[in-house]
Amino acid sequence: MRKDRIDPRFTPDTVLKRDEFSETVTGAFADDPGVKLVLRRLDQVPRWARPIAQFLARREVRGLQAVQGIAGVPVLVQANRAGILRLWSAGTPLNLARPDTAVWYRDARRLLRDMRRRGVTHNDIAKPQNWLMTPDGGAAVIDFQLASVHRRRGLLFRLMAREDLRHLLKQKQRYAPHLLTASERRMVARKSLPAQVWMATGKRLYNFVTRRLMNWSDSEGAENRIAVEGDTLRARLKGPGVRDVVLLPFALPGRGVGVYAFVEGVAASPLPAPDLTHSVAALPRRGDVVAVDLLALVAGNRLDELAQMLDRNPDLREVMAAIVTGRQNLTDRQLK
Repeated sequence: MRKDRIDPRFTPDTVLKRDEFSETVTGAFADDPGVKLVLRRLDQVPRWARPIAQFLARREVRGLQAVQGIAGVPVLVQANRAGILRLWSAGTPLNLARPDTAVWYRDARRLLRDMRRRGVTHNDIAKPQNWLMTPDGGAAVIDFQLASVHRRRGLLFRLMAREDLRHLLKQKQRYAPHLLTASERRMVARKSLPAQVWMATGKRLYNFVTRRLMNWSDSEGAENRIAVEGDTLRARLKGPGVRDVVLLPFALPGRGVGVYAFVEGVAASPLPAPDLTHSVAALPRRGDVVAVDLLALVAGNRLDELAQMLDRNPDLREVMAAIVTGRQNLTDRQLK
């Protein structure tokens, strides 16, 4: 297989997210459709972003190679300049699983300990989405783009490993505060000196680059645009071919909160327009009421939560499948 091509056996299924540095898509090999795979695709990033994308990819591959065989880490299948292919990590993101018993946290510490023995620190487990609860109740971790592989177990390694553990304890404080010991509470409260320096210097530079130069946003302080613009947008969207309109917020890079319009029928070009307009053949309904909760998860690209909701609403799977396939928002940023 050429080093600049995706394995031709890979058949894509669903795009999970897309940003300037990669596209993440699920799929399987055509000759083994029962094994779910995840591809971080790198061959379609903008030219200006390729050096950064390849740098992050090399870090991810090096980190994954170093931890192979550890229970709870992604299994690497293939990697080249075109993309990184791994087995799907089955599990529920921590922000949905919300474990409140000691079992999961013990296994998560075991996972960090096993990684530390290989000289690997993850460096991005402050995000609960990067932690999973596996179907058997164990811990798993994903997204090794920022991982570090340390040849020497020096001061830097020890500090970064400590921060990994401290961020795990912060998850424990969030979802199971009753399980924190006195020493764990002290550790959560006491950032290491490098972490304090990062927050005072590097974090500010990171925010400037991502929010000002790259137009990323965490959506702080944005006004309720739907309350302000909603009536105008609905009036513009509704027309002879439109049966219904649902407006929902989503995290919009560069502007905080965006307006995502689900239009049942064929929409004319509105002016002023919502940030995203998604025409659908049919909206999901429970009786005569539109299932706005399901549409909100599509607007926010929160597919894990949507899958759980559809387990409780199996009669809406078919109509939602078409909507998910055509969704317009592929970022993984969420409104706070």
